[in-house]
Amino acid sequence: MQVEINKRCRKKTYEWSFMKDTVKRLLMELLKDSKRSDRELAKILKVSQPTVTRTRHKLEADRMIQDYTITPDFRKMGFELLAINFAKLRLGALQGGRREKAVKFIAEFPNTIFASAGEGLGMSAVSIAFYRSFREYYKRLNLMRTEWNDVIEDLQSFVVSIGDGEFKRFSLTHLKDVHM
Repeated sequence: MQVEINKRCRKKTYEWSFMKDTVKRLLMELLKDSKRSDRELAKILKVSQPTVTRTRHKLEADRMIQDYTITPDFRKMGFELLAINFAKLRLGALQGGRREKAVKFIAEFPNTIFASAGEGLGMSAVSIAFYRSFREYYKRLNLMRTEWNDVIEDLQSFVVSIGDGEFKRFSLTHLKDVHM
């Protein structure tokens, strides 16, 4: 397995094209169902159980596997909305400690499942969050607009009513079918 060392972070990063076939297949099987035992996975992969255990532990230690989780019914959990928020940040606005403050601010909201800088649609940041109601979503947007008005130039959202109009269920298990 070719491993590239990121000199700034001293983290190992894996390049998919150089991974051993067994490692790729193990990752795909874990995407299908991560609660299976190493013994079950070994049978499917036609390798020994200790090989699966060793490989899984190495992938965990190297942070290639970051989480084991489930995909719940978000509506039954009490969430009504999923919002994808796009922000246009003012140039240089996250310098001088502001980036760290933004990371702490976002961490205060466990319903935000992803946030990152990026590019597209004339925007430079994105966040994805679940909300129990439109009121909760609206309050959060207003909080972002008021507390971060010196950072955020524009804020737009795409809001989804959970369970309505769904074309494909949200799940990372779909990635198991991607041919790499």
